Amino acid sequence: MDRIGNYRIKPFTKHRQNIALVIGEGWRKHSVHIFVEVDVTDARKKIRKLFEKTGEKYSVTGWICKCVAQTLCEHKDLNAYRLGRRKIVVFDDVDIGIPVEKIVNGEPRLLGYVLRKANEKTVSEITKELRDVQKEEVDESTSVLGKNLTNFEKFVLKSPLFLKKLFLVLFRRNGLIKKKHFGTIGVTAIGMKGKFTGGAIPMGASTSILVVVGGITKKPGVINDEIAIREYLHLTITADHDIVDGGPLARFVERLTELIENAYGIHDNSDM
Repeated sequence: MDRIGNYRIKPFTKHRQNIALVIGEGWRKHSVHIFVEVDVTDARKKIRKLFEKTGEKYSVTGWICKCVAQTLCEHKDLNAYRLGRRKIVVFDDVDIGIPVEKIVNGEPRLLGYVLRKANEKTVSEITKELRDVQKEEVDESTSVLGKNLTNFEKFVLKSPLFLKKLFLVLFRRNGLIKKKHFGTIGVTAIGMKGKFTGGAIPMGASTSILVVVGGITKKPGVINDEIAIREYLHLTITADHDIVDGGPLARFVERLTELIENAYGIHDNSDM
């Protein structure tokens, strides 16, 4: 009796190797995870009404990015990296590293993109930028969103695995270089890829903070002392405990929740 059955073998591609390297770096951090459910009922209503009124359709991921960027502006000590053994570098600009799914040679790939100065952009501008990136044509020759890569980044991507590991060791505590190539915070929206109603625990990230946007669940909630069906967005926030303690992180999460639940940044131009 054949106990194996039919199967196929496919290569562990260079792209998968790159992801494994990044995840491995994330596991090196002393990470703390916070799981929250945020009521997005009113915000989603505003997004729908805006579309009916103006024809403009906000990206939910783009809107979350705006809320994250504003929260970091108000809690700048979290917008930071280690710098050597005895220093922390804190940045003014909020650069959001966000994976974009593309099809390359018939294979779905998560390609890295950094949304620069997200704190200075509107939800409309962020939405347009992300959608332009999603439409960009890529193939093996352009690697990862090729036109946005520096020559050094292109060199690293094409380097053998042992060189990539060496670069990661050299950059591990150089916050200035990490900001340049990875941004200052990560946002990944797994809940926007299909019907996904839960959250997720990330394995790690190259950034000090990672916000994982899960799915949306309908369930009863208490509004003005009355029970009503509400829509809740699942978020997982992972932070480097070397950078932030529980109190500041809790205040960050509290403010982010407040901005999301109050539909921060959702308005049409006539409201400005």
